Amino acid sequence: MTPQEQEAGLGDRVRQEVERLLQRGVKGFAYLRSDQPDVGLTPKDTIHSRGTLNLYHYRATTDDLYRSPVLLVMSLVSKPYILDLAPGQSLIEFLVARGHDVYMIDWGEPRPEDSGLRLENYVLDFIPDCIERVLEDSGESRLSIVGYCMGGMLSAMYASLYPDGPLRNLACFTTPFNFDGMGLMKAWSDPKHFDVDRIVDTLGNVPPDMMLRAFEMMRPVSRIAAQIRLWDNMWSDEFVRSYRVFDRWTNEQIPFPGECFRQVTKELSWENRWFKGELFLEGRRVDVGRITVPFLHVMAEHDHIVPYAAARELADSVKSEDRQSLVLKGGHVSLVAGPNAVRRMWPALDLWLAERAT
Repeated sequence: MTPQEQEAGLGDRVRQEVERLLQRGVKGFAYLRSDQPDVGLTPKDTIHSRGTLNLYHYRATTDDLYRSPVLLVMSLVSKPYILDLAPGQSLIEFLVARGHDVYMIDWGEPRPEDSGLRLENYVLDFIPDCIERVLEDSGESRLSIVGYCMGGMLSAMYASLYPDGPLRNLACFTTPFNFDGMGLMKAWSDPKHFDVDRIVDTLGNVPPDMMLRAFEMMRPVSRIAAQIRLWDNMWSDEFVRSYRVFDRWTNEQIPFPGECFRQVTKELSWENRWFKGELFLEGRRVDVGRITVPFLHVMAEHDHIVPYAAARELADSVKSEDRQSLVLKGGHVSLVAGPNAVRRMWPALDLWLAERAT
């Protein structure tokens, strides 16, 4: 490269950086003044409501539908729009466009009177009720369930207790099973210093700020690093849009029903009963060895919330002849939403469901 070409290249880079600096300033000011971005935009109908629970049916965009409906089950402590962030960033939009008949349980935000809810309410009442309504609405006799994080745990517990039920397939994402592998989360809730009874007895439902701070303590510099990346990329409208919807979801966590939190802390985290086969719900033992339907568990390579050590043994513990574990690049959230999800997890889930839809 000639000196003249080097000088011209340097000039281009300087002009580009100056332009980005100006854009950061202008767009940064606009960012601070702007409203929250809209989320959860895939068209849907509410086919059932019960307390804070809403059961959604997403409107088909094609006449060529797979017959087997798909029911999405979310975690209890996160808003479900992580699966429907924005057009082009929505797992639900993707599945609907691929011909799947998609339903979702939105647990809603628990009220003070909901603080007495336990695992039994979700596994033995709410999920079976929603399944019955999905089958009635779709006209089908069987369905597939896809559960995310704690939603996967609830779904697997349901499948364990209803082995002869209408479940056709079960897919779980980043679902904890062996709570001895929960790493920093287990250390955070160690009974030597964590008084769960005092928390629940005093507050009822566990405030979302407490859960958010717990997640942030696992990666203490992640928020600062994210804000630095935002500033560096403030000139990019696409990056800013993506950042804003993720940031909104991160900061809109919901309370954890108090008695369920007490139960999960004591029986799952401290005593590891589910993994040991010693968990009972209304006198019925929750044995994942009774799961025989086709089973998929997708885990994230860099998951700091549900580490691989906590999730890896779930697929090996079910008795399904058709069972599969996948470990994909990404973290707990980016596995299901974001560029990595679009390229990796979404197509994998679509193919897995399509091959087992009948």
